[in-house]
Amino acid sequence: MPELLTKLGFAGHVDLLLASPDRDAGLEKHEVAEAQFLFTGMAGDCHGGLTRKSDSRMLKQYKRNTEVRNARQVSILSAEELAEVADRMGIPAVKAEWVGANMVLSGIPDLTLLPPSTRLQFPSGAMIVVDAENHPCRYPADIIARHHPEQKKGFVAAAMHKRGVVGWVEAEGVIRTGDNVTLWIPPQRIYAHT
Repeated sequence: MPELLTKLGFAGHVDLLLASPDRDAGLEKHEVAEAQFLFTGMAGDCHGGLTRKSDSRMLKQYKRNTEVRNARQVSILSAEELAEVADRMGIPAVKAEWVGANMVLSGIPDLTLLPPSTRLQFPSGAMIVVDAENHPCRYPADIIARHHPEQKKGFVAAAMHKRGVVGWVEAEGVIRTGDNVTLWIPPQRIYAHT
């Protein structure tokens, strides 16, 4: 696959890195200046691991809690899209820590629409592969409602196709706030048999 990738003519920028070691503490994460990204995911974050338990997103393929490969090690959002979601909701901001993000990037148009297999390359050599769009769900909505009670039901509709992507670590390295991000895009095709 790497030989088929095209380097885009613009770069993104790492605005924010966030982690939480305790999944039971909830979805919210705290800011870190830098993090080691390992084959198991972001060091010190509860969403890491080579495998995970399947959940409601995979019920058509597996029974709940089936052990599967973890392609959701890292949650990546766009600063510009977060601002759009807040605007759609009529609130001052939707903070990345409220929606379980690990990384907020800026400068990448339509980040949520990046195709699967896109590579995000960082100066240290770390590489994250985009697996899929991260669809909005009710858990961030509950957290946003603590700060803006009038918007309990507004997040899911406002964040559709603006909730970022999830991915997995293909090459290890340190990622720092302020790093530039090079994008490598796979060939674009529409599968006609869906």
